[in-house]
Formats: sequence, C-alpha cells, structure tokens
Amino acid sequence: MENKIVASTSDRLDKVLENALPQMSRSYIQKLIKEGFVSVNGNVIEKPSHKVKEGDSIEVREKPPEVLNVEKEDKPLKVVYEDKYLLIIDKEAGVTVHPVGKKTTGTLVNRLLYHVEELSQIGGVIRPGIVHRLDRDTSGLMVVAKEDTAHRALSEMLKKHEIKRRYICLVKGTFKERTGTINLPLKREQGTTKMRVSVMGKEAITHFKVLEAIGPYTLLQVELETGRTHQIRVHMAHIGHPLVGDTVYGKRDKNINLERQFLHSYEISFIHPIIGKELRFVSQLPNDLKEVLFDIREKWKKK
Repeated sequence: MENKIVASTSDRLDKVLENALPQMSRSYIQKLIKEGFVSVNGNVIEKPSHKVKEGDSIEVREKPPEVLNVEKEDKPLKVVYEDKYLLIIDKEAGVTVHPVGKKTTGTLVNRLLYHVEELSQIGGVIRPGIVHRLDRDTSGLMVVAKEDTAHRALSEMLKKHEIKRRYICLVKGTFKERTGTINLPLKREQGTTKMRVSVMGKEAITHFKVLEAIGPYTLLQVELETGRTHQIRVHMAHIGHPLVGDTVYGKRDKNINLERQFLHSYEISFIHPIIGKELRFVSQLPNDLKEVLFDIREKWKKK
C-alpha cells in the first residue's frame, strides 16, 4: 500500500508524516523512513529528522508482510484475556519473550505462534504481536497484539503512559519513606546487555510504594512511568536496594533460595484501543515468590 502526501507545513519528515498519517505511530514511521520506504520529491530519504518544506511531495510505502520463519511450539501459554484485537498473557519466569541471535526456540513467541491464529506483523518475523517485553526471569502480565491497528494504538498508549503496569518486587534494605520516585536516565553499557544510570541516557521514571518491611528486606509495589530495559532492577540497585535474586545488578543472597530476581508484573490496566472498554487484570504471585515471602516472614516475624 502506498500513501501520497503533500506537506502542509515545513518540519521534520517524521513529524509531518505523524500528523498526516494518524493511523501510524511515530516509531513505526521512523522505522519506515530508516528502511527506505519513504521518498520526498522522488528521492528516498532515510533520516527521520530530514527537513521538508511546505508543498513537498512525500510518498510512503508500507512494508510487505514478511514470512514468519520462527517455529511453533506446543508448550503451555496462560491467556487471561483474549478478543479479536489483543490478548493478555501471564508469562512464566524463565521464558524469553522473543528470539534473539541464535536462540530461536523456547520463547514466548514460539508458543504464541502455536496457540494464536493471527498476530500483528509490525514487530517483524521474530517479534510478531510483541508490544512490550518482560525480562526472561520476570513473571506476570503483558499485552500482545493480534492485528496491526491495535498494535500501533497500544504502542502509542505506552508512549503516552496510558497503559498502567504495576509490579511487585522484593528488595534488600529498609526504607524511611513510604513512597518515592526515581527519576534517573538509563543508558546501555557499550558492548553488553547491561544498563546503567547515565546523564547521557534516556528518561526513566519509576514510582514505588512500600507494602511490607520484613527484617532486612522490603516488599514494594512499583509502577513504571517509562519502560526502559531493566528499569526497575537498575533503579533499585542504584539507590542501594537491589532486587533479591538479581545477580546481574546485585549479589546472590545466601539466605534466600530463589533462582531468579523477585519481580512480578502483577497488574495491567488500560482502555481498550479499539472497543473503548476499560480492562484491568491482576496476576497472583507465582509459587516460587510466595515461598520466599513465607520463609522470610517466618524467620523475621516479631515474637
């Protein structure tokens, strides 16, 4: 499909297209530009920041559907909600969301392909339907798009913070305050998969609320205002409260028997982008996290 537009104002190319094509998200438009699907006055432009003038002729070609080459896998998939546009998944810990590098099996996408007939194609051949991610060892709720219109709308809602995502985590240390906000930019460490706080990074905002103090640990409810990679783990470690079980941004706690970070996406809520219905879902803590809480409450309960 091709869209022909005459620029109504002088501005960045991606901004002009965002105003002219409201059905497309800005990130999707930028992707089309970078991949050579946009031309201005007959010349292919690959820079989203390219300046266009009022009256310029712009052509936008949409990417043809790609052939999926990721295998379907008949493994368990916990679906807590599904309609013709989207579904809500309760992901188990230990499952990577989508294929990365040489790892093309055993992911959530492999399971989705088996269980769901249609998935949006905006994410490409290795990320069909994936609107946002959870870390491999983080459990809980995430939204998946079944068709492209819903996917674009959900991506925009994430950018505008219109999808509320709340997590439960157990961290080391105690807090004087009951609530707090961490507003520190995050940047990827060069040549690694780790993130760190950096003034050169992207905006990252995390809100937290103390739910329970348990001896030298604190159970927190965390709400994301942004959704950077490893955001909760890096922010909490940076303020001196690494997540229990997180050996990437903290150290193994010999007193706790847990093979992953104590982090669970327990609540997600938003207005359905197509049918306008208010959706809210809650996921109970999985057994491994419940057992940790039971053990430390027993150990540190007041006598």
